[in-house]
Amino acid sequence: MKIRKTFLYAIFAVMAFILVACGGTQSTPEAQPPVETEEVAEDTEQEMEAEEPEVAGGQGVFTIVPAESQARFLIGEVLAGNAIVVVGATNGVEGQILVEYANPQAATMSAVQVDMSSLETDNGFRNSAIHGRILETENPDFRYATFEGTGFEGLPESVTVGQPFDVQITGNLTIHGVTREETFSATITPVSETRIEGLASLTILYEDYGVQILRMPDQVASVEDDVTLELEFVAEAQ
Repeated sequence: MKIRKTFLYAIFAVMAFILVACGGTQSTPEAQPPVETEEVAEDTEQEMEAEEPEVAGGQGVFTIVPAESQARFLIGEVLAGNAIVVVGATNGVEGQILVEYANPQAATMSAVQVDMSSLETDNGFRNSAIHGRILETENPDFRYATFEGTGFEGLPESVTVGQPFDVQITGNLTIHGVTREETFSATITPVSETRIEGLASLTILYEDYGVQILRMPDQVASVEDDVTLELEFVAEAQ
């Protein structure tokens, strides 16, 4: 009987050893970190590569570049029975803008000056009439049109390179010796910390500035009473 018990104990011990060796006794596996899939890795990489728009931080005096800027007028007329829009343009533009990108609402500008004696349309006879009887640009007092800005409305609290914004620019406009307060609507784009581009426009009645269009050629049936003034400019930091 004693031998049989000893024999049974031995059998139980061997079976227990086999169970342990074969993993019969299960233990809770340790938590493993999640494996990052290729898709998640790619999304993360793209997020890291994506850059926020560059907030501009430049400041200084930006001077209009005449070679890349243009002042022009647009006026409708009926020529030989056809309604057309006459465009007169010049690169004779001068002016400066004081800009601090970190505080754009403090922007100021010098007088912008346009040499109207260099205005040209697509017609030589019309050019002669504009410089002579209409604008009288041979008179030194009438040669230049000027705009002296007195205030901006709509300037943002901050600007971002590449993102345009709209603004109203009020000031004193002088044409043909007459000065009146006017407001230009403008879209301005900070292209870089050293370059600004913009387009400003205004529609006026030219008679308000003492300009008269008389003795028109026979083929010109009529000319509209208002004229649109545009300034498309590039300004660079100096």
